[in-house]
Amino acid sequence: MEYRNASECWSVIQSTLNRDLLSVIERFARENLEPTHVVFGTSGWRGEIGTDFTFRNVAVVTEAIINVLKTKDEALRKALGVRDFDDVRKRGIVVGHDNRFLGHEFSMEVIGRLNREGIRVFFAGETTTPEISASIEMLGAACSINLTPSHNPNNYSGLKFNPSDGGPAGPEITNAIQEEANRLMKEEALEKGVSEPEYESIDTTSLYMDYIRQRGTLDIEKIRAFLREEDCLVVIDHVHGATRGRPQRLLKSTEMGLDGKRVFFLRTEDDYLFGGVAPEPSPKNMVNVEKLLGSSRATYRLGVIMDPDGDRIRFADHRMQIPMNYFGAMALHFLYHYKGIKGVAVKSVGTSNFVNAICNAHGIPVRETKVGFKNFRPYMLPDASERAIVCFEESDGISGYNHTLEKDALFGLLLAIEMMATTGKNLSEYLEELMDRYGHYYPDRSGIEVERSMAGPALRERIDRIKDRYQVGSTIKIGNKELEVVELITIDGVKIVLEDGSWFMIRPSGTEPKVRFYIDARDPDEKKAIFATAERLTREAIGGALR
Repeated sequence: MEYRNASECWSVIQSTLNRDLLSVIERFARENLEPTHVVFGTSGWRGEIGTDFTFRNVAVVTEAIINVLKTKDEALRKALGVRDFDDVRKRGIVVGHDNRFLGHEFSMEVIGRLNREGIRVFFAGETTTPEISASIEMLGAACSINLTPSHNPNNYSGLKFNPSDGGPAGPEITNAIQEEANRLMKEEALEKGVSEPEYESIDTTSLYMDYIRQRGTLDIEKIRAFLREEDCLVVIDHVHGATRGRPQRLLKSTEMGLDGKRVFFLRTEDDYLFGGVAPEPSPKNMVNVEKLLGSSRATYRLGVIMDPDGDRIRFADHRMQIPMNYFGAMALHFLYHYKGIKGVAVKSVGTSNFVNAICNAHGIPVRETKVGFKNFRPYMLPDASERAIVCFEESDGISGYNHTLEKDALFGLLLAIEMMATTGKNLSEYLEELMDRYGHYYPDRSGIEVERSMAGPALRERIDRIKDRYQVGSTIKIGNKELEVVELITIDGVKIVLEDGSWFMIRPSGTEPKVRFYIDARDPDEKKAIFATAERLTREAIGGALR
């Protein structure tokens, strides 16, 4: 069968899981010379392999990065953390990829172009985003280029750029890269890279282990001793992602003879299609983890699932799943109470106020940011005036004091094991103890679609009107209750906090015709009424533009 484009072929692949058709996708990726419009979202540039994400377009974005690194703009150089382009050449660039289709080949396209410019290249091969972040700092590299679309579906690839501090690039950097990339997209001819790329191979897991020890936030020896000595089962689902093999080395599980006894690894095989599932740490993807935990009689039971590039994680034990809304609050309490780490709690604005309740009881300041892990940067830098004890977002990302500026699933895994080792409790028992002490919170999220013509500024403008109508001191009807508005937060959409501690946030997408709802109920039976109120206010604000 002849396919007109890669999208048509991907549609067949996804419905049949016919891996033989990936050779057709590769042909489109190499032969399709159509330009695309490059947009760096909250975590890099992403596109469908063979459609937007092609060898030609990866080459264009790489050239754009090179040109930005040559900048004479002092403010941009400061953001990048480099003196000049000679500094970049000497310090080098870390290049790596997750285990998506054509990841290695796209990496070679990038490296060949860096070679042409005389830039030293450290090649990580298949690796994770947090390991690359740690490696930048351990090697003193200038930056990194990481070929990954994170948790996107199997037809996607992506490119992340991290500057010298290892964190996600801020808008001053990504705006410059996308502007230059879109300018270069119009040019027909590009300079070629070297035909046989050269690089220094690095072991990012080894560098990450050294980083963990150097930073001192986690006690790796205590974690290993717990696994060796206690009656426990840890189940780790890699969903065929690049995290495979990492926990074994970090935990020394192979040396201790624990594999399949106390530490069990799921979905570690090569599979570019991820078994046909969305490769994300979602509740439904936890089924196999929960089954193993439920069938065990071990005293301590922990299960996790991580996304393909290792920057998102979800937790469970034999009693319940523990989303990041809860785990982030538990991490704050653990690091503050058991490890004596002082600072502030940092979370994205759509994240549960459970952590706020814990912080209020202990006099710990809480800082809420826009959605996107890159917004945590000011609190994660070593010289920050307010340093984060923990920073986390409801979409499964976490990092902690003196750790990488990237969200890190491996950090989350190690932290969870150390929690059990220190408290002597399973995660659900620890959570129950904290909820009994600080209050119960029930977060959730939903959303609706609107007319496509509404996407972007027009949608944001209409949603913004809600804040004018519902000021602090006004009341809102939630089900059968009339509740007073006690706080109004407008840093990313409109978040209305109510007198009983519940809240809802209405946040328009910046690129899609969608409005997202985030809520925190104090009683699980009240979720439906809060969602209904959020939708009612949205309908009132945007009129007949709903789909």
